[in-house]
Amino acid sequence: MASQVPTVEMTRQAFRASMPVAKNWAYFDHAAVAPIPAPTRETLTEWANQACSAGITNWTRWAKQVEQTRKVAAQLIGAQSREIALVPNTTSGIGLVAEGLDWEAGDQVITLADEFPSNLYPWLNLADRGVKTHRLPTDLGRIELERLAQACNARTRLIALSWVGYATGYRQPLTEIAEIAHRHGALLLVDAIQGIGAFPLDVSEVPIDFLAADGHKWMLGPEGAGIVYIRQSHLERLRPLGVGWNSVVHPFDFSRIELDLKPSAGRYEGGSQNMAGFLALGTSLQMLQDAGIDQIALAITDLTDLACEQLLRLGAQLYTHRQPEVGGHDPRSGIVAFRMPGQAPDLIQRHCRQENVVLSCRGGYLRISPHAYNNVEDVERLIAALDSYRE
Repeated sequence: MASQVPTVEMTRQAFRASMPVAKNWAYFDHAAVAPIPAPTRETLTEWANQACSAGITNWTRWAKQVEQTRKVAAQLIGAQSREIALVPNTTSGIGLVAEGLDWEAGDQVITLADEFPSNLYPWLNLADRGVKTHRLPTDLGRIELERLAQACNARTRLIALSWVGYATGYRQPLTEIAEIAHRHGALLLVDAIQGIGAFPLDVSEVPIDFLAADGHKWMLGPEGAGIVYIRQSHLERLRPLGVGWNSVVHPFDFSRIELDLKPSAGRYEGGSQNMAGFLALGTSLQMLQDAGIDQIALAITDLTDLACEQLLRLGAQLYTHRQPEVGGHDPRSGIVAFRMPGQAPDLIQRHCRQENVVLSCRGGYLRISPHAYNNVEDVERLIAALDSYRE
């Protein structure tokens, strides 16, 4: 008998069974900090038990499992394992590029005015080297590609932007933006924290140069365990930072002091790693990979479409792009921003939490961000909580 092709609803149900948070909460805040799955909790518990009862005796096995995390992370974005470094967070990954490129006075970085601070401060911090940061205004996260191209000039070294905007959820057309950057001799860095784990991205087809993402949002991992992608051809363009015993090709020969750096992004993992965090992240990434990112993306957009319909019926005002654009680009993500006219977002958020519904306030908007395990009943609980609020 032929195996059954999984449907979106099958993916949703299977995923939900692994998310204990769903028993008590309608959780719509994955764009902030996600709850971890039950198998990921078990990985953390197992590590803690082993570390407590046997100490270093399990270290070699843990290290092999961490390398499996690197492999799965690479598979998730179509990269090679040697192009992935395991880092503490998105900021660390962006910093490797911001501090690693050989900037010259007069160089320009182009970014967006409404980027998350982690993708602004590293570039602003280059001002004392004469690097100018040009922040382009957007329409709820959307940038006109023609305007982006016009902002580039002979001194533009880098375009740095988020794949998905954290405030309103606009998902950028990365292929077109990479083409603009490369046409002007610039590189493209992508803050992917609001997209990886929710939507497919293949860097073998989308020619971005650098990518950074922490695992504690859509990848369903713990905080403090993230990834950075550095295209192999660019490895020598970045000055190595954080160099330590683990940066070299002979990391365990402590008596051999030769700065022979690893020919991979692993050269940026200079010291001891967040072993527990990366083991846990690996478990979550494997769950996502097994479920299929295409199916996860469909489940997320299906539910956010439903949520938008219900919010509009309730009288909410949406502040997010949801319609297909010229060329067929789909700007939808797992993030939806909205307001309830005449009502204070922070007070609504507090009321919803009392109703066991979790959402965020960002930039004066309310923000929901469901994952693939959220279901219709969760949306109904959200709408009921919003409808029951009275100032």
